[in-house]
Amino acid sequence: MPSHPVTKITTPDAQLNILQITDLHLSTPVSSMTDSDVDEAMLCQRSFETVVQQALSADIRCDLIVVTGDLVNTVQSTIYDHIFQVLQATGIPFACIAGNHDVTNEIGSDLPFFQRELIAKPADSRLLSRHVIETEYWQLLLLDSSISGKVAGEITPTDINWLCERLSTCDKPALIALHHHIVPVDSDWIDTHMARNSEDFWQHMLGFEHLKVIISGHTHQEQVRLRQGVTVYSTPSTCYQFKPFEDDFAYDQNALPGYRWLQLANNGEVASWVERLDT
Repeated sequence: MPSHPVTKITTPDAQLNILQITDLHLSTPVSSMTDSDVDEAMLCQRSFETVVQQALSADIRCDLIVVTGDLVNTVQSTIYDHIFQVLQATGIPFACIAGNHDVTNEIGSDLPFFQRELIAKPADSRLLSRHVIETEYWQLLLLDSSISGKVAGEITPTDINWLCERLSTCDKPALIALHHHIVPVDSDWIDTHMARNSEDFWQHMLGFEHLKVIISGHTHQEQVRLRQGVTVYSTPSTCYQFKPFEDDFAYDQNALPGYRWLQLANNGEVASWVERLDT
């Protein structure tokens, strides 16, 4: 079984292949749920497991699985137990970070969002914060951008200082992974819930040309942006998707669950693409 958390990875060809999955939103069906809630909970669980199975059946070696937050829809240790069992059974090193749903329970999911009650919860101890994974040619920097009891996230001054220290002392090409997006995706409703202090973060990153890639979740959609020479990827959820470029909340009924592959080469070049479930 792979050790958790992983801190170092060696590959046979100096290329690192990463499978990013995000926004699983798993729940444990209970008797108090309505039939529709149970159906959605089972859909998300089956979709997560099918994504892992399909991705790892592809003709590509997977060196690392990164889960970028919102593992659960309701904070409950038994749900994490199941997720970690699925990931450990792959035999592939993996790393998980928190999203807003990993530190916040929403009460009244049937109500309009502004009427729901947000309950702060502690993050599961298995979720990583300010964690480094080293390879021969890359360093991967994992951040916890979640705020307990909030939908929006934050890159704190302490986070920024940590990133600057890591990037100053290691000149390998770098990838940052976090849950909340740090470049707007042109949907007003979700952009109000991106990571706070994003502009301060970008100002501090100006001097680090070896920062190559940022991956995130939260937006439940596929986008690619470029800022300061950094490629910024948003990745679909393993369950339901949000409709892109909508100012008001809307599901994308036509978009299937998805996941992202990243190939990090020994010269700092990156190839990345999104796959969707076959059915």
